Amino acid sequence: MEGKLKGKRVVIVVAHEFEDIELLYPILRLSEEGAEVFVVPVEEGLHTRPYIPGKPVTGRFGHTVPIPVMAEGKRYKIRKLEDLNPDEVDCVIFPGGFSPDALRCHEKTLEFTRECHKRGKIIAAICHGPQVLISAGLVRGRKVTSYVAVRDDLINAGAEFLDVPAVRDGNIITGRVPDDLPEFCQEIIRALSEQR
Repeated sequence: MEGKLKGKRVVIVVAHEFEDIELLYPILRLSEEGAEVFVVPVEEGLHTRPYIPGKPVTGRFGHTVPIPVMAEGKRYKIRKLEDLNPDEVDCVIFPGGFSPDALRCHEKTLEFTRECHKRGKIIAAICHGPQVLISAGLVRGRKVTSYVAVRDDLINAGAEFLDVPAVRDGNIITGRVPDDLPEFCQEIIRALSEQR
């Protein structure tokens, strides 16, 4: 697919109880611009009801990964975290919901995020997603936004909190809530378009 992001690789990392729309919208919007999107389900966090051993990573509103309403391969592909090379990734995105609460305790996720950040890759998080950035040590001295429940955590971690739809500070992009997904994705598209 042609577009501003042709040749760009975007990774979206989710654990159980992710905010469904914060996964689905970026897949559609960024793939529309030509990005190759990889969804990485990390089998951590609260199991959604009902509990079934081996249940796929599931969003708060019931979407599973793989996503039942979207064929894998057209707009997204599934990858395992351990199979990803930070040098081959252009952007990492963390949707909100309860997923970030599990991912911030998952050392492999934090290591991968830090490595991508070190290499200057775009690191983006919306809603509760910035919790992962806090635990990865990436927000000190940065301008950021998030869902209001994460505001104090960001401030305590040394960030400057702005109550706006989306904020870009260097290679860190943050968004506030699902209604702000258009602005959040526009910042990601802009940032990736500027990368060489």
